[in-house]
Amino acid sequence: MDVGIVEIGSKAVSVTCDPVFVVPEYGWQRAAWFAIHIIASDSVTSGLKPKFLSIDLNMPMEITKEQVEVLWEAMHQECKKLGVSIVCGHTARYENCHYPMIGGATMVGVGEKDEYVTPMLASVGDKIIVTKGPAIEATGIFAAMFPQLIEKKFGSVFSNRAQKIFYKMSVVEDALTAISVGVRQNGVTAMHDATECGVWGGVYELAQAAGLGMRVWKDKIVIDECVEKICDYFSIDPYASISEGTLIIACREHKAESVVATLSKKGIASSIVGELVEPRHGMILVEGGQERKLEHPQVDPFWRAFYGALEKYKS
Repeated sequence: MDVGIVEIGSKAVSVTCDPVFVVPEYGWQRAAWFAIHIIASDSVTSGLKPKFLSIDLNMPMEITKEQVEVLWEAMHQECKKLGVSIVCGHTARYENCHYPMIGGATMVGVGEKDEYVTPMLASVGDKIIVTKGPAIEATGIFAAMFPQLIEKKFGSVFSNRAQKIFYKMSVVEDALTAISVGVRQNGVTAMHDATECGVWGGVYELAQAAGLGMRVWKDKIVIDECVEKICDYFSIDPYASISEGTLIIACREHKAESVVATLSKKGIASSIVGELVEPRHGMILVEGGQERKLEHPQVDPFWRAFYGALEKYKS
């Protein structure tokens, strides 16, 4: 689960914490955008709008005053867009602090007790919806870090399109759009942000958190052409690769089509890919008409491929 929920009187408060993940090679503006959306993407899976941020920046000694100002201003502006107030924090440079993990942050959402969602509310028969498809983050990072390499292989039009995937690495709009259809008995029951181990890890974890089994049809999952080609080029399985920006949604059957249609109106591709089943059935993947047990990938293939590419192409 991505968040904890505290009920206070008639109100519900969602709380999530994450590292502050900053990669200077993305460019300070993009790095700041991503750092905030990593945290916000977990927060919105509660179904509550994020409201407050507490942030601790433990930065490396080499970061300059000018770089801090650009980073902080970009973070501030992104929080304003999201309606999030930065209420407290800590900022300093320290020896032995290094990119990309330069601190930690907690984001808080607030709403009514009947507005939040959690895997505990999911039940047998709920449909599973996946937005954007697999390996959004893996593709976005490869495209941002190796644009010339990808342009040489696939052409400039393809490279430019792939680089735009970077800004799909957020589920904030996905989640807020999905819950606008309804929650609990009237719609969305649970949401999970697919990060490490991608779509396979995400669907497995949501079912596990709900204490249920799941049946998933691989061929029903939408997949971007850029994702397919870039993952194939770097020899990674897109379905097991890191995918910040992909939202796994559990939804009551009678509202599933409405959720997909509402997401589509926002320009967010999605599809109904499976359903929650009795726990005795376990995790079932249907591929090519054949059923097999779906295992959690455990190790994300992206990182080995990424650092291997860095060593090979950035040296």
